[in-house]
Amino acid sequence: MTTATTLEREDTCLYCGGDGYYQLLLGGSETCESCGGTGKQNAG
Repeated sequence: MTTATTLEREDTCLYCGGDGYYQLLLGGSETCESCGGTGKQNAG
């Protein structure tokens, strides 16, 4: 039996989930304003 575990790092951006962008419903993507596209949570 194989199991998969997903670990969410503490420094992952809470808004984009660490992707650094949002996938728009009508197509394309937009850079996450919270992390500036880095995918990491800003300290402060």
